[in-house]
Amino acid sequence: MFSKALDGARLYVRRQASSPLRYAWEQGVLGVFGWIPTLAGIGCRSLAYRCILKMNGPAAIERGVRIRFAENITLGEGAYIDQGVYLHACPNGIRVGKHSLVMHGSVLHVYNFRGLPHAGIWIGANSLIGEYNVIRGQGGVRIGDRVYTSPMVQLVAVNHVFDDPGRPFIEQGITAQGIAVEDDVWIGSGSIVTDGVTIGRGSVIAAGSVVTRDVPPYTVAAGTPARVIREIGKANRTHPPSEVYFEEQPYGTKS
Repeated sequence: MFSKALDGARLYVRRQASSPLRYAWEQGVLGVFGWIPTLAGIGCRSLAYRCILKMNGPAAIERGVRIRFAENITLGEGAYIDQGVYLHACPNGIRVGKHSLVMHGSVLHVYNFRGLPHAGIWIGANSLIGEYNVIRGQGGVRIGDRVYTSPMVQLVAVNHVFDDPGRPFIEQGITAQGIAVEDDVWIGSGSIVTDGVTIGRGSVIAAGSVVTRDVPPYTVAAGTPARVIREIGKANRTHPPSEVYFEEQPYGTKS
């Protein structure tokens, strides 16, 4: 009984950090500084978390952010990680670019315990990952600059093999081709992007779409499965110029 419990504890630690010592160190830092509220907490974490992850300049991390394999996380200058985010960064880790935001409740999970060569999640500069997004990076997810994902979007760079009816699907392995989202893409609420897809620069994915094939640059795709419904820049403007509003650039960045 004790041996089984010990094996279970070892497995748990291997799923949380690169070594027991590293697990103890990361959890110690998270336990001491992770709960501190308000701006004071953000300031403390901006300094203390440099001991466990990589920061390329000041970054803001709210309280209650769950972090695993912290040594494989890199945050760019001005990056923001909102309360309730879960970052699980086993190799090849997670990179959040300069002035990019990961909003409340999102899960960025590399989950590479099979030695997958292209695993990881890379987010460019000035991008926003909306509330309650799920990004699974076994095959690698590369998100460009100025990409906005709306709430409850899923990017899932992994798929199960299930062709053999005589075996449970969990014994048939997985495929992991990767997902690429190029610069200046907007993905609407509730959309799902499946493994192996590239979304071209400047494209828009309509809310609730299931993207199972590549989307060309500067097009609007919608539906289940998603298909191109028009090219951006041609007829059918979505709203008149008099109703267009512009957001102030965050953190003093320039457009």
